[in-house]
Amino acid sequence: MRNLILAILFAVLCSAGLVLSAQDAIAVQQAAAQQAQAAAADAAKTAEPVKSAFPKKLSELEARNPRLKRNSQMSEPDECFDWYEDPATGHVYLVYVWGNASTMAKYEADAAAVATEKLLAGDEAGAKLVLDNAKSVVEATRAAKGYGLVYSVSFAKGKDLHDGREILIVKPVNRSKGKVILARSMAVENVKDGLLVASSLETGDVVAEFLPSMLYNESVREGSQAKSLPGFGTAINNLWHSTGIYDIYRQTTSDFGKTWILGIGRLLMMFVALILLYLAIVKGFEPLLLLPIGFGALLANIPLAGISGPDGLQGMIYMVGIESGVFPCLIFMGVGAMTDFGPMLANPRTALLGAAAQFGIFGALLGALALNVVPGITFNIKDAASIGIIGGADGPTSIFVTSRLSPSLLGAIAVAAYSYMALVPIIQPPIMKLCTTEAERKIRMKQLRNVPKIEKICFPVLITLLCAFLLPDAAPLIGMLMLGNLMRECGVVDRLSDTAQNALINIVTIFLGIAVGSKLSAEQFLSLQTLGILVMGCCAFCIATAAGVMFAKIMNLLSKEKINPLIGAAGVSAVPMAARVANKLGLEYDSQNFLLMHAMGPNVSGVIGSAVAAGVLLSLCGGL
Repeated sequence: MRNLILAILFAVLCSAGLVLSAQDAIAVQQAAAQQAQAAAADAAKTAEPVKSAFPKKLSELEARNPRLKRNSQMSEPDECFDWYEDPATGHVYLVYVWGNASTMAKYEADAAAVATEKLLAGDEAGAKLVLDNAKSVVEATRAAKGYGLVYSVSFAKGKDLHDGREILIVKPVNRSKGKVILARSMAVENVKDGLLVASSLETGDVVAEFLPSMLYNESVREGSQAKSLPGFGTAINNLWHSTGIYDIYRQTTSDFGKTWILGIGRLLMMFVALILLYLAIVKGFEPLLLLPIGFGALLANIPLAGISGPDGLQGMIYMVGIESGVFPCLIFMGVGAMTDFGPMLANPRTALLGAAAQFGIFGALLGALALNVVPGITFNIKDAASIGIIGGADGPTSIFVTSRLSPSLLGAIAVAAYSYMALVPIIQPPIMKLCTTEAERKIRMKQLRNVPKIEKICFPVLITLLCAFLLPDAAPLIGMLMLGNLMRECGVVDRLSDTAQNALINIVTIFLGIAVGSKLSAEQFLSLQTLGILVMGCCAFCIATAAGVMFAKIMNLLSKEKINPLIGAAGVSAVPMAARVANKLGLEYDSQNFLLMHAMGPNVSGVIGSAVAAGVLLSLCGGL
């Protein structure tokens, strides 16, 4: 038995020795193979030419590749960027060219053409001013080497980008800030070193290298491994650089005079967002909109998060709901489902008061253009139209028009529109008292007639048909408003009407506020233009209120049946708040003078009036 056990132990030891010997042999073979692979790799590196670094300037790129040529088809629409193509590889290079000889020559030629038109019109002083301004701009641009401040970077090396994708927002010297959007699908091969928010571009800088693509294959090769983790010190340094504190500090100190908005400006906008939240929660000012707008503004100004960028949540919501115009139209459908047009149908004359209140829109439009005399404020006709629509006191209409005419002003205009709507009980009474006498405020109006159901059903259909034939540009808003009202009045789709009045409009309101908040970023809001928008918005609201009251007084001069001028102030489409203000002010002078239902006539007609005014502005300015 003892001998058997010894034999078994001996056999086990021999087997272990054989296994270890085999493992040693395999290890030796693997080491030899690795050495051979390393030697082959070294030989390959020695044989292959060393690839040059990504070129910084166009001149360097042209020196390296004599076959490089400008792609005029891709470059033609833009004055700030050119595309250069390598015919051999198909790679294209995005080059910043604002400030070079050709762009400055084109700028001077355009100015000369404008000056010629002024000379032909007999305006010699205007022609001289245009030429002098052009000369000063060219000299300043060349002196600054075409300096362009980068506000946003939305791409990186190795990324696949689809057509229509925003990749940069740049503010060239002596030009407005603008987006750089790809017109075709590209794969990013290389990116300029240091291309970050608050960095700068100069004339001739090569921004990025792209490879145009027809398709992308997203499969992953089997056996591929992720990169190894960095060292502890590098990881801590990367972690610090990824914090919001560092990013705010870097962008503030990069070039304080030009980049403070991108740094400390974010903190100021966060404070503005907190003010909006305070007004919504504590003061109750339009909380359904100001709360999501305020919180959206808070999210949009978080450093490095990119929530409001093209790939962020807010950016995608904005593209789907605001840029397409879907959200304002859905809001109008909900408003239509909640609106009773009976008071207006019972006394059709009051519809004229809603129309008169739209004078505020066009008055503010002219005022916004007049603000161009103020240094630092520049509004074109589209901007002025977007600002003027605030006078309609209709938030969705303001958003609908601005998203089409001046998207960059959307944040300031939306905040102004909803803020002034919330301030109706404060703004309107002094104007109403100023424009009326005590005797006029005590005028009593006759009881309204009962409106048959058939009238209420036919009304939305007829208004939609009139809009289709007379003002198609207003059809999206008017059509959805009337659809909602038809669902309310017909009585056969109560479930749809209830959904439009409650669940649908509440959901859309949340997303609408978040999307509008994405435009309250520091670089878009902190400017003299925002101050001008707030001032002209207030003026538009005041003009609209006064116009409605004064038109009611004019109607009293021309008719036997008197109208209380106070209800003219309800012509602004802040439903039903403006009607309540008119009723409250009337009760102060006569406790038995109930004006609420009479004021609802001009109030609901103001909703239609603001949509019609929006259609007029889109028709006049949309093609400019």
